[in-house]
Amino acid sequence: MATSRLEINFIRLLSRCESLASEKRNETDWRLEKYVGALEEMLVALKKSPSKPTPEILTDYNRKVDFLKGLLEADKLPSPAEKSLANQFLAPGRTPTISSERTPASKTVHIQSKARCAGEMRKELMSTQAVSSSGSLDTDLRHRKSIPVDERQSAAELDAILQHHHNLQEKLADDMLNLARNLKNNTLAAQKFIGYGSQTQKEYSCRRAAVGGRAGRYSTASSQPAGETS
Repeated sequence: MATSRLEINFIRLLSRCESLASEKRNETDWRLEKYVGALEEMLVALKKSPSKPTPEILTDYNRKVDFLKGLLEADKLPSPAEKSLANQFLAPGRTPTISSERTPASKTVHIQSKARCAGEMRKELMSTQAVSSSGSLDTDLRHRKSIPVDERQSAAELDAILQHHHNLQEKLADDMLNLARNLKNNTLAAQKFIGYGSQTQKEYSCRRAAVGGRAGRYSTASSQPAGETS
């Protein structure tokens, strides 16, 4: 089936968006966000078109649009560490958008975005380093002189990333623990309620049986002729 005019325009706009996404965000944010919005509308129309592409192609188109949307959302996060984490969960397209691409453009954009986030984290880390006194500063400088610059920088980056992921894992563990505790409490409460209901029903049945037995004995005694003994 021949490619429709709508799909051709969609591919052109998608390629343009991927190109903008690879550039510096400060200069292209407003254009990229506007283009991605138009891209979403075109994708919806493409899915409804009688000459729509195969489901596999539509899935990849949808994946690429979602990737661009996620990229924009990640860029709006306040800290480089949050941006970096959000970028880890983005899923770029699996096939080239245009025939001249050797590697899918969205994969290249993803790599560039992760590198940009790492650079921002490095810059933030270096700008926030401070020493409380000149004595500790001199000691720190003397210590640093014995370590190559590249090694110091790599070690600082690694420490920051490890600490960030450690904090995230601790928060996740706390959330899971609270969830398990709440689930256990709810289960115990439900079991207690069910047990109480069962005990109440059992007591009610026993009382009813006892009352029935007494009523039966009374009825039997009342039916005997006068003067007879049991």
